[in-house]
Amino acid sequence: MNKYGITSILIFISSVAFFYITRGPNSNILLAVYVLGVLSIIGIILAILSKKLPYIIVGVTLNSLPLVFAMLLFFAWSIGEP
Repeated sequence: MNKYGITSILIFISSVAFFYITRGPNSNILLAVYVLGVLSIIGIILAILSKKLPYIIVGVTLNSLPLVFAMLLFFAWSIGEP
């Protein structure tokens, strides 16, 4: 059992949980971008530190999804600001 790999997957689950908790019309988009971005980067770093190929592949793939979503949210936020 690899603690870094498991923690990386748990960080992905916490990113998804954070997204579902903070969604809505009155949510703070910039806060969501920061939190999702930081959690995703930490998850990717932990996946690489695990040094086991299955954990690296699963961890980097799963944690890249919220990171891409955070970038799209940031672009939408920057375009929508007057």
